[in-house]
Amino acid sequence: MRNGLPVISIRDAAAAVADRFYLMRELVRHMVGRTPSAQYDRGACAPVLLLPGVFETWQFLRPVADRLNALGHPIHTLPELGNNRLTIVASAELAQRYLDQRQLTGVAIVAHSKGGLIAKHMMVTDDSAGRIDRLVAINSPFGGSSLANWTAVRPLRALSPRNATVITLAANRAANARITSIYSRLDPLIPGGSKLEGATNIRLSMVGHFRPLASPALFAAMEGAIASRR
Repeated sequence: MRNGLPVISIRDAAAAVADRFYLMRELVRHMVGRTPSAQYDRGACAPVLLLPGVFETWQFLRPVADRLNALGHPIHTLPELGNNRLTIVASAELAQRYLDQRQLTGVAIVAHSKGGLIAKHMMVTDDSAGRIDRLVAINSPFGGSSLANWTAVRPLRALSPRNATVITLAANRAANARITSIYSRLDPLIPGGSKLEGATNIRLSMVGHFRPLASPALFAAMEGAIASRR
């Protein structure tokens, strides 16, 4: 460790650079908006709500959506969330309103990064009707990210371990048993990792924050997490 941050190998550093290139490629691809597939509302399995990370649109989770929809899960997205710059609380209220208005039940939320905090807020505060069955979180900073302490960008600072909402969510462990946290061996954006006490924790051998979203290893872990609670 150096200055509270992990010292990584050249190989891991190269993987972290590849992760950043993946991000830039996806940002360019998503500059032109695409609507959800017409197939997404079809399926007899548990409905899945997608929650992306900060500065991401739902389309960052398109590989996940396509995979789960092919397995029979109807997919729900929140274009109104935009690129996820709202507060965790406001985002949770928006997402819960979507579930309530459509009277969805037995919902599995699949979330990336900040989306995991939004989903946990829903589970412990907003979901009074009990519509959410489980959460599969991918590289989510449940304890915050120390890197957020060093930025002046408000949506990123909201992910600081010092943020009141992050602290409150971390202290509330009632929902953790219904959460599967899947995370990279090394996540350059979450130095403290995404292991969550009381949850099902699955550590991938990959390096990166974004590239796992299109990884077969992620798909396998995610499918197992959803299937285990049917």
